[in-house]
Amino acid sequence: MEHIVEQNLLYDFYGELLTEHQRKIYESAVFEDLSLKELSEEYGITRQGVHDLIRRCDKILSAYEEKLHMIEKYTKIKELALKIEETAAGKGAGFEDEIRKLCRQLVETV
Repeated sequence: MEHIVEQNLLYDFYGELLTEHQRKIYESAVFEDLSLKELSEEYGITRQGVHDLIRRCDKILSAYEEKLHMIEKYTKIKELALKIEETAAGKGAGFEDEIRKLCRQLVETV
């Protein structure tokens, strides 16, 4: 399950950088959960060819994340935004200083 979530995130961030052919097959495999046999019949290539293309796309998308860290930054920004929201809702002693600190961290992330 975790691998599917990772594939979805990678595709959401970097999918447009794949070729149209790669995108079509990758979308069919990941989002429509088509089998290698179904994909090979639909696209007129061997099951091994489909398998290799999906693995290559996974590597390409992972390589983009290794270089650009967009998902990592997105996750950190989301976590900081939730902390800011929780801190503001709690309004405990010193909450303004805590919000300023979290906002600085948020700005540094971008």
